[in-house]
Amino acid sequence: MMVYSMTGYGRATAQNGNISAEVEVKSFNSRFLDLSLKLPKILADKELEIRNTLKERIKRGKVIVNIYIEKNGLSNKIAVIEENNLKSLIEVLNELRDKADVKTEISLENLLSFQNLIFSDQIADNTQEFEVAGKALNDAIINLLEMREEEGATLVKDLKARLNLISKSVEEIEKLHPVELTSYYEKLKNRAKELLQDLNQYDDRLKMELALLSEKYDVTEECIRLKSHLEQFNNALGNGDEVGRRLNFIIQEMNREANTINSKSISTIITNIGINIKEELEKIREQIQNIE
Repeated sequence: MMVYSMTGYGRATAQNGNISAEVEVKSFNSRFLDLSLKLPKILADKELEIRNTLKERIKRGKVIVNIYIEKNGLSNKIAVIEENNLKSLIEVLNELRDKADVKTEISLENLLSFQNLIFSDQIADNTQEFEVAGKALNDAIINLLEMREEEGATLVKDLKARLNLISKSVEEIEKLHPVELTSYYEKLKNRAKELLQDLNQYDDRLKMELALLSEKYDVTEECIRLKSHLEQFNNALGNGDEVGRRLNFIIQEMNREANTINSKSISTIITNIGINIKEELEKIREQIQNIE
């Protein structure tokens, strides 16, 4: 399965006889599928069908669709002209002009003041227009998805590289932690020597303190869970198909484990590694906002 970006652009044209259509589809990041359509009036009654077509092919994102129809050289004809009403209107206006003794000619602006009379609310038969627009829409969606797929592949490559860096950092923490814990204990022990002349009588207490330190600052479980989340993230990328929401959940869990590791750190080295992990996780979080 492919991973798709939510950012893309597609454009296509189609023609059949004297009817041509141009369709432009743009998509951007969005938590849900948000469709915005700009249609010519001739296709106003086809909006639901067009929306359903888009929903079948696109699952997430802010999607803007513009459809342009041209017939007999006229673009996006807005309405059917009622020719009989237009002729009657002109006759009435001419009669009014004569009776009022007005010398000016009737203008287009005068006629457009009576749009409710000269334009019909009924939409003409749009079967051919819809067929041509449908062909252009299908091709535009294909172009859009191809661009989203290409960007999705680039995102996956970047994400896997960052996951690999985090995985290596976790392995480094696992190796360093026992050494750093022992070093921390020795520092405490040396500090105690400065305060007490004889530590032998406190040997049992020191061993207990070491055990308590080991338990309090142990990050083994956090490292195990973080590695498990890394594997889940990788598997999700391989599954594709609307993976964005799942990745968002996994990255939240990874951040939780990274925060706990940092809070338990008793070593500057481990703290710095933890900060690097957090930086990579933030970059990943930003990237996956653009995944469908």
